[in-house]
Amino acid sequence: MPPSGSASKARATAGRRRDQLIAYGWLVLVWNLLWGDFSWGNLLGGLLVAGAVLVFFPLPPVTFTGRLRLRGLLVFGGRFGVELVRASAHVARIAVHPGYVPRSAIIAVQLRVSTDLNLALTAEVLSLVPGTLIVEVDRDAGILYVHVLDVRGPADLAASRARIRDVERRIVSAVGSDAELRMVRSDRVDKEFS
Repeated sequence: MPPSGSASKARATAGRRRDQLIAYGWLVLVWNLLWGDFSWGNLLGGLLVAGAVLVFFPLPPVTFTGRLRLRGLLVFGGRFGVELVRASAHVARIAVHPGYVPRSAIIAVQLRVSTDLNLALTAEVLSLVPGTLIVEVDRDAGILYVHVLDVRGPADLAASRARIRDVERRIVSAVGSDAELRMVRSDRVDKEFS
């Protein structure tokens, strides 16, 4: 028997309160870590500041519906380390190459999983890799606009899009839900933007 509307609404409200309590606790912890001293005054100050932040600057609800997968996390971490070293070496080679002027491009990439959490995680990972930078995020359409360095032609643009979608697939494989995992593993062809 499917849950009634009031039961699912109550679960959603309880989940939202749980998420707010978790955020409240993290904010208090960060406040104390920033002061570098766990005292009663800092605890009270952290409680007040965290409460004010959550009341005056409410964030949209971002709930975690996925699950952590150890194998996916290990694959993601290993590949991220390799990409970080490779991209750093590439940017360093460009920087020391005399007279070489790299061409850049801004590409739009439609993500297959357009949740706020996936957009944020994918954007953060891409911004950490040298040679790529997030220029804009279209939250409603699930599109990342990414600045890429050293683009020589259409093949490089296609390779950059494929690399970004591969990052998304690895993130979802590490922390996504089963439905999200099916979405990134499908061979669905998304329209590409230029």
